[in-house]
Amino acid sequence: MSVSVLSIIRPLGSVSGLLQVASVLALVLLLLKAAQLYLHRRWLLRAVQEFPSPPSHWLFGHMHEFQKGQELQELQKRAEKYPCASPHWLWGSEVNLVVYDPGYMKVILGRSDPKSDGSYRFMAPWIGYGVLLLNGQTWFQHRRMLTPAFHCDILKPYVGLMADSVQVMLDKWEDLLSQNSSLEIFGHISLMTLDTLMKCAFSYQGNQETYRLTPEGRWNHRACQLAHQHTDGVIKLRKAQLQEEGELEKVRSKRHLDFLDILLFAQMENRSSFSDKDLRAEVDTFMFEGHDTTASGISWILYALATHPEHQQKCREEIQSLLGDSASITWDHLDQMPYTTMCIKEALRLYPPVPCVGRELSKPITFPDGRSLPKGFLVTLSFYALHHNPKLWPDPEVFDPSWFAPGSSRHSHAFLPFSGGSRNCIGKQFAMNKMKVAVALTLLRFELAPDPFMVPVPTPRIVLMSKNGIHLHLRKLL
Repeated sequence: MSVSVLSIIRPLGSVSGLLQVASVLALVLLLLKAAQLYLHRRWLLRAVQEFPSPPSHWLFGHMHEFQKGQELQELQKRAEKYPCASPHWLWGSEVNLVVYDPGYMKVILGRSDPKSDGSYRFMAPWIGYGVLLLNGQTWFQHRRMLTPAFHCDILKPYVGLMADSVQVMLDKWEDLLSQNSSLEIFGHISLMTLDTLMKCAFSYQGNQETYRLTPEGRWNHRACQLAHQHTDGVIKLRKAQLQEEGELEKVRSKRHLDFLDILLFAQMENRSSFSDKDLRAEVDTFMFEGHDTTASGISWILYALATHPEHQQKCREEIQSLLGDSASITWDHLDQMPYTTMCIKEALRLYPPVPCVGRELSKPITFPDGRSLPKGFLVTLSFYALHHNPKLWPDPEVFDPSWFAPGSSRHSHAFLPFSGGSRNCIGKQFAMNKMKVAVALTLLRFELAPDPFMVPVPTPRIVLMSKNGIHLHLRKLL
């Protein structure tokens, strides 16, 4: 009996010993990790000691700002209280410097620091590594190859394509007027911008199938996914066409080259450094960057005009005097609407489509006021806070197009709706053209008014969205 008991106790003892050893190892590892986090936090505290900020929790940082859903309001308070920049603690051991000063912006955007992985990594499976996500020499090579796609000679024919897509959307809005209620416009505008991109990127001449996916446009992201699935087939077909005898020179001599033509020519000339995967990534990046960003911009511009009827009417009169009774708009018209352009820029100041971008410092940096940060530090360039900084824009919440009147002056980096420096938005002229076309044709057809029961609540996502949509009342003009 005693032998059997001992035979049971010995294994139990060995198991207990192993558990004790494992517990000790786990405790040691935990202590080492805690020490590592402590030392890292001390390094961060030393790095930001020259930059005051609102009080933060030792573990949860400034997370309470996000929990209240007051991110944008908190940013404005920071810009008022803390000069140039202030630290934002995500956790006790993770912080970035939020920048909202034009001098600071100029220094950072004048460098070649990579984008911070944490801000953009989740986008890679969707759009791949194109110019939006690439860094270093590969980014430079892709940017150089893409630049011809945004030359004015390429962009000119796109104006007619943009106008066609806008008119389809406005026709749909007219059909919906009988419902006698406000219209949520962001979904419709998002589908319109997607349709425009399909035409400009692929010379797509379908029957606006994307508009049929849903009457309310609530599934615009699903529509975007369908467009991406369509990309592979279009690329394969276009490649086959270009490989036919004489087709290459025939396409090259066309007046209208679309975005895909430019990319395929670039691939043929740089086959070793521009793969099929790179090609797909650049097409998807173009679709993404030109889709939600411009949809956000156009939606907020129309909202700003709806809430300021005197400026809306002044824009309408300018457009009517330019286009007359015709709804036809051309490239030459786009530079002949100065007041409308002023209003568009002021709306982009109040509601920048891309609220912020992130950078990871590849080397130490010293700012104009002498403060500095070490290599490896994360910075967030808050264009929203920059555009609402009362030191740059007195009464920043007031819609005042005169800020952008001809001859007005400001710091070169006080207004950055398309970022700045070498990594500014490569398609900014394309985007501005699309905004002008959409605003001009909309104001010719409709009078816009806000829905007092559905006031939009701006919220920073990848682009500036509204938590509850953007609802407007439309009245068709005679």
